[in-house]
Amino acid sequence: MVKKLLLIISLVFIFTSLNAQVDRSKRPQAGPAPEVKIGEYESFELPNGLKVFVVENHKLPRVTFNLYIDIDPILEGENVGYVSAAGELLKTGTKTRTKDQIDEEIDFIGAELSTSANGITASGLEKHKEKILEIMADIALNANFKQEELDKIKKQMLSAIAVSKDEPNSIARRVSSVLMFGKNHPYGEPETEESINSITLEMCKEYYQTYFRPNVAYLAVVGDITKEKAKSLIQKYFGKWEKKEVPKKTYDTPKPPLINKVCLVDRPNSVQSVIAICYPVELKVGSEDEIKASVTNLILGGSATGRLFMNLREAKGYTYGSYSQLKSDPLIGNFIAFAQVRNSVTDSSITEILKEMKRIRNEKISQEELDKAKNYLAGEFIRSLENPATIAQFAINTARFNLPKDYYRNYLKNLAAVTVDDVMEMAKKYILPSNSYLLVVGNGAEISEKLKNFSITGKIEYYDVFGNLYDPSQKKLPAGLTVDQVLNKYIDVIGGKEKINSIKDRTIKLSGSTQGMNITVTISQKYPDKLLQVIDAGVFQQKTVFDGEKGKVEVMGQVQDLNNEQIENLKGQAIDAVLDYSKYGIKPELVAIETINGKDAYKVTLTSSSGNKTIQYYDVESGYLIRIVSNVTTPQGTFTQTMDMSDYREVNGIKYPFKYIQSFGPQSIELTVLSVEMNTGLPDSLFEVK
Repeated sequence: MVKKLLLIISLVFIFTSLNAQVDRSKRPQAGPAPEVKIGEYESFELPNGLKVFVVENHKLPRVTFNLYIDIDPILEGENVGYVSAAGELLKTGTKTRTKDQIDEEIDFIGAELSTSANGITASGLEKHKEKILEIMADIALNANFKQEELDKIKKQMLSAIAVSKDEPNSIARRVSSVLMFGKNHPYGEPETEESINSITLEMCKEYYQTYFRPNVAYLAVVGDITKEKAKSLIQKYFGKWEKKEVPKKTYDTPKPPLINKVCLVDRPNSVQSVIAICYPVELKVGSEDEIKASVTNLILGGSATGRLFMNLREAKGYTYGSYSQLKSDPLIGNFIAFAQVRNSVTDSSITEILKEMKRIRNEKISQEELDKAKNYLAGEFIRSLENPATIAQFAINTARFNLPKDYYRNYLKNLAAVTVDDVMEMAKKYILPSNSYLLVVGNGAEISEKLKNFSITGKIEYYDVFGNLYDPSQKKLPAGLTVDQVLNKYIDVIGGKEKINSIKDRTIKLSGSTQGMNITVTISQKYPDKLLQVIDAGVFQQKTVFDGEKGKVEVMGQVQDLNNEQIENLKGQAIDAVLDYSKYGIKPELVAIETINGKDAYKVTLTSSSGNKTIQYYDVESGYLIRIVSNVTTPQGTFTQTMDMSDYREVNGIKYPFKYIQSFGPQSIELTVLSVEMNTGLPDSLFEVK
């Protein structure tokens, strides 16, 4: 009994002493990042350039082979879908096997095989590894495309498009890609019925013959196999694969919009709205910011513990879930925050999403939030290591993206080092609540008026399910009306062809004010397309000169050459361009009738030889040109510029607009014509580009 009492007293003393040493008012210090051993891989390269990574794992008698073709994304243009069709065709037969024979051989050994535009994946029991590699190599080296198989694939693709046209989330994904990247970028090209129908067998063959080459390929081998055995088999089956130079592709980098743009895909019968707030992001794979950015996004909306979920679902009950994604990419990444909500709370949901985006930028997160996020990502990373294929993917990524060799070994250490200040820095850099596309797929009649509140200009851009911009106020064109008739009416009302042809040079002076500054604009032109434009705002001067072939812009002493797009735009403004646009490589097209400032106007699209588009609007009643809409590209991104013209007056037999209103993003400036002078003998030296 005495011993028992002494034992109890000793335990009480120990517990009391420990308790006295712990200050529970302070959070315990975080421990060091856990040490995680990442499995080893071995690698080798065949003489033809095929890079192979082997990860041995003898726990199960299985082997997986993943052949990856590392090429730049391809812009498919009017034939979007042919690349993915080529990937599907790979498994439909070779020069030595039919599709049925491939399927039977794979089924007989209980293996799995799939193909895509970027490679071939197969797996099965270790004892069948040679047969699997034999079939894979036969496909990679000897694929044989047939028209009847392409017809089946196109039919499946068309069926998928038909379904996706009525599925709001599919529409949102497609249109958001168009908005973020544009249709002139491989990430922004949507597949359509027209593009699928245009796919030919020759396109698919050319893709395969051009890009399926060993010198741009990686082969990951994971499972119950040794490096020596893998090397022997891969040399046997892939050694004869011929290398060839593969084309490289480069694209302009998409930029976020300068101001928020509200975009609507109108689905009149929708009882819910799909919201996607998105924009492109320059976040490279393996960059210094990638891990810190992933922590930031997780806190904002990367999981069911994120702020978006807790706000829109738990606090407000607007949705079953709201999330965000901040994606890195070797070419261009993107951010997207999304939710599916009732029509009645569409605007409220957008408000809350934007609020959370602003809050994470402007208010430091708590240490508790940070610790939870880091623990979550650490757990995900550790769990991923249970799959041996992860190690092979790490090896390929390290080679593809030129990462430090210890990038993945140091992942947990770098994750643990992320601070509260890092999260705020990443949020300010990558979370852009004022430079987003606010896309909604929903019932326009119920939600459009409230959506206008999110637009500085009070305007909504309408898109169809394939991301084509349209004006809901458009009216049908009269039967038989041509673009030449519209342009000829304009030519007649301003003075006629003879008068226009008589102009050898002209100078127009305008004045206006914006943001408290008085502005004077002088535009001098000489036949056919020479131009000198001087903008003088006192503290700011800009001079643009174009000699008909080349040009430059000078701003406050800084000189920059005009790019091809700017040169094409200036050629389209030649003195006599409207008489024959084809003379300057421009194709006019009559598109529709729209309401402009309360008047019906013919919409005419001018497309340059390189694909740049300018839109002109001609008043149906008077015939005058009343609006020009064009895209302007700056280092900050591409945005829309609108120029309205009115108050036409006659000068020497030709009518000119004397009032211009130019809208430039959220700003506008009104300009009044002070004078118009023609045929004053302007010298060529005025337009010299020095």
